[in-house]
Amino acid sequence: MTDQLSPSDLDTVRYAADGTVATITFDKPERGNAMDQAMQVRYGELLGKASADPGVRAVVVTGSGRSFCPGADLGLLEGISSSGAAVPEQEGPEHEGFRNVLAAAYADIPVVAAINGGCAGLGFVIACAADVRFAAAGAKFTTAFARRGLIAEYGVAKLLPELVGRGRALDLLLSGRTFTAEQAHEYGLVQEIVPAEELSLRAHAYATELATYSAPRSMALMKRQITREAGLSLEESAREATALMLDSFTRPELPEGLASWNERRPPNFPPYQGD
Repeated sequence: MTDQLSPSDLDTVRYAADGTVATITFDKPERGNAMDQAMQVRYGELLGKASADPGVRAVVVTGSGRSFCPGADLGLLEGISSSGAAVPEQEGPEHEGFRNVLAAAYADIPVVAAINGGCAGLGFVIACAADVRFAAAGAKFTTAFARRGLIAEYGVAKLLPELVGRGRALDLLLSGRTFTAEQAHEYGLVQEIVPAEELSLRAHAYATELATYSAPRSMALMKRQITREAGLSLEESAREATALMLDSFTRPELPEGLASWNERRPPNFPPYQGD
């Protein structure tokens, strides 16, 4: 897989840091933010950049204009279909392209999806891989895969049932029907519905609260716990959590967390760059 991107590729996924919060924006207005492989690579790169920056403690992912991301660029899919190609070139023989699509799930920092409009297919997977989802009132969602002759792509068959339950996940995947942000909230897919004009500010405020008050190491390890302990028995989960808890007693985050509470001030937690 090549990471060599042209300047025009770089412009389609924008990155901006505002203090401790970074914002990644899909910005391909001529295609409504439909995603090609270069955009996927760029998105993965930028989340990796944010995770590696000790000054960034949370990320907001959103789209420009009226769409979040309506999925893969259908023109590219038509090209694959007509050529008979089985695997897009940038996926490579090891089929590792999913790591870019699921970059939010792998990132050590929290990722908030601010779903400002149409969210479908590949864009739907990106939203599901985020840690928290806010949606603009009236935004439209669809998995879309079944209606394009495709399958549940990039791990969404695992992510979606964990968010909405098996029955609802099958409903949304098998039917490929369109549903609203309000229904997504009812299903448990999104955490909040926000007026469109307030979405960016609300998502940024939430991300800023995480970046200000929650320890980076705690958030990174909690993300890993949610992923790993979901496949364990209750006893196994409790044993692993106990070991992590005892280790946390020896880390600088605990005395700082206690001191900030006692002194009624925001904590000054150290950055987290891996154990």
